[in-house]
Amino acid sequence: MSNHKGFTEADVPDQSGKSFIVTGANAGVGFEVTRVLAARGARVLLGCRDQARAKEAIARIRRITPRADVSWLPLDLGDIESIRAAAKAVAAEPRMDALINNAGIMYPPLTRTRQGFESQFGVNHLGVFALTSLLLPKLAQTPGSRVVVTSSIAHFKGKIDWDDLNAEHGYSKVVRYGGSKLANALFFFELDRRLRASRSPVTAVGVHPGVASTNLGRHMGLAQWAGPIVGMLLNSADKGAWPALLAATGSVKPGGYYGPIGFGGIRGVAGEAKRAPRAEDPELAKRLWDVSIAMTGIDPDLPSV
Repeated sequence: MSNHKGFTEADVPDQSGKSFIVTGANAGVGFEVTRVLAARGARVLLGCRDQARAKEAIARIRRITPRADVSWLPLDLGDIESIRAAAKAVAAEPRMDALINNAGIMYPPLTRTRQGFESQFGVNHLGVFALTSLLLPKLAQTPGSRVVVTSSIAHFKGKIDWDDLNAEHGYSKVVRYGGSKLANALFFFELDRRLRASRSPVTAVGVHPGVASTNLGRHMGLAQWAGPIVGMLLNSADKGAWPALLAATGSVKPGGYYGPIGFGGIRGVAGEAKRAPRAEDPELAKRLWDVSIAMTGIDPDLPSV
């Protein structure tokens, strides 16, 4: 890395000939990840629900990098059938070097996915689990390919309500968000273990963007009124992209976890991050794996460790 204190977008090497999927690529951290990869010569599929927003993001990128190889991949992580269709479309691509699971939702009122799951667990974890599982065969065709899963510092206080996963008996938007981010951390931990056990050429890593100033927090209400004062403490979206760029293109450890290494993990250059002990609990990880298969009906078909 050119910056001895950590990884930034300046450290992303040439990506000519490589292909990536970035979910939630039309705005925020996902847009910044896409912008950098396209500028480095990669083909990038923007996994987004809304065509107009995806096309607008593509236009913005091409104003920066006129010959950027970027395309819209219709994808709604709140709909298993949309995920299946997206995976089928990706199967037709010549190669796929990395899936960057960036998209997520934070603190919405109680809503449900197309299949009836509580939306934060359904989109943030089950959608990621399903998409990753369906794309593993494609990724395995390219040696050195990677799966990047985005968690959050919120996972430290996260708890999964195993007896009420669909929030049928109660809903706290903060608690459910933390639980979904713990699920992300447990997922990439277990995915790494199983990929290595099967000697897969795919590497799984986790990231968090710190506390990035993006529209992800649009449901935070009064907290947003702090405006410029809070903004001084937060990571910008372009800096929040550095951990994902490191995970997708830099030197990483299989199963590693990366995030900002400045100001308590909230902002700064990217490097190795700490995670909660429960995020590396093999019993919890296996339980989540089995529950995810049962809920989505999609099995990655990877051996248990």
